[in-house]
Amino acid sequence: MFFKKYLPEFVYGGTDGAITTFAVVAGAQGAHLSTSIILILGCANLIADGFSMATASYLSTKSQVDLHRYRTDFKDYKRQGKHPLKTGLATFGAFIGIGLIPLLSFLAALAFPYPETTQFVHSFLLTGLALAFVGFAKGEIVKKHPLYAALETLLIGGIAAGLAYGFGAFIQTIV
Repeated sequence: MFFKKYLPEFVYGGTDGAITTFAVVAGAQGAHLSTSIILILGCANLIADGFSMATASYLSTKSQVDLHRYRTDFKDYKRQGKHPLKTGLATFGAFIGIGLIPLLSFLAALAFPYPETTQFVHSFLLTGLALAFVGFAKGEIVKKHPLYAALETLLIGGIAAGLAYGFGAFIQTIV
């Protein structure tokens, strides 16, 4: 019930966590930055952007509750509505959980060194799987074709990754 009730926060947090973290990875890879820099930037993104999204989700839900406060159906709304703290935590948890996936290959390379290009390819593939999972789960719950929902989420994430990689490569040429 919790997962279904907070599905929008899971999709919002998980998708953005994977996309923005991989965008950081792709931009840094495009600029030929080292694994340690990629990890620093990626982890900083996880904490800062995850917290930012969680607070935005909390404040948004709290605003909705406040808007309904003086309506005659407030008791019904409050009973059926979402709790602001739970929306913030659901968003943050999904952002961190799914957003960590693009960094896994770089974290693994700390213990088992392997080429940076291979780390990036593994990050790309893992991120694609994560985005497909989020889209598939969303499709299952909202009764939309799961493969279509997975491909839609994957396409949006792929566009963001391509933009970040290209921009990182472009900046690297002028710096």
